[in-house]
Amino acid sequence: MWFKNLQVYRFTKPFTLAAEELSETLAEKAFQPCAGQDILKLGWVPPLGRFGSEFVHANNGYMMVCAKRQEKVLPPAVIRDELEERLLALEENEDRKVGRKERNQLKDEVMFDLLPRAFVRSSQQFAYIDTHDNLLVVNAASVKRAEEMIGLLREAVGALSLIPLTPKNLPIQTMTDWIEKGQVAAGFELGQACELRDNSDTSSVIRCTNLNLESEEINNHIKASMHASKLALSWQERVECVVDDKLAVKRLRFTDVVQEKADEVEAQDFAEQFDVDFSIMTLELSAFIKALLEAFGGEADEGSA
Repeated sequence: MWFKNLQVYRFTKPFTLAAEELSETLAEKAFQPCAGQDILKLGWVPPLGRFGSEFVHANNGYMMVCAKRQEKVLPPAVIRDELEERLLALEENEDRKVGRKERNQLKDEVMFDLLPRAFVRSSQQFAYIDTHDNLLVVNAASVKRAEEMIGLLREAVGALSLIPLTPKNLPIQTMTDWIEKGQVAAGFELGQACELRDNSDTSSVIRCTNLNLESEEINNHIKASMHASKLALSWQERVECVVDDKLAVKRLRFTDVVQEKADEVEAQDFAEQFDVDFSIMTLELSAFIKALLEAFGGEADEGSA
């Protein structure tokens, strides 16, 4: 349940549904498995899984939700082999070459016929609504996955006024300055990883790991007009992560200081432990997101975002 990535969005209008109302609304869009010719299915499931029945887990103004994604997987080699067999049979039976258009149609037929026997891959996506700060925080490594979940939420509750959380200062410039000067915003420390890009040549990328970012080698790259598009940071000895040029947070890790705080509570069952972890995580992330935004100059106004 502990988030490993953060895609953060701002509600430009307060989210007004109470937890009970939201749970009832999401239940109407509950997950249904792929069947027959379905390629992809999305729907809501209880965050507690088999240990709960509610579609929202609420605690102290934070509401956790969980979407399930199931898709059919057809290995390209399987499609190719079946297609070649059908093409060969058709050409031998009719003594002619199959054109491109007909080949594409035949490929569609192959995929349609194979779908009921395809592998099924499932995954879950967690997010929570912060009613104190009017934020939606999605545990997603990519914007595409986060927006897929937002789309599913919109299908359930209707229109949502959401924009990506956007800082006043450009992250790519701010992170570059931090490396160049060896001085980070208060509460933060440089990690040992970064990604440098040349703005004049988007294909020119240097990825550094387990390296002192204040070294001469890194500074020489920056002097050569390269900029930091990703940067490893630690905050208050509580959170370690990588921040990218869109202010997305990747490889998020809560340190032992936070984990030990959760371990101090003797939970009686899974549901109680989930609630403890959720309470601690949301409070930590609330403070971290505020500090991160402040480190990049505060939040841009809605028009700029």
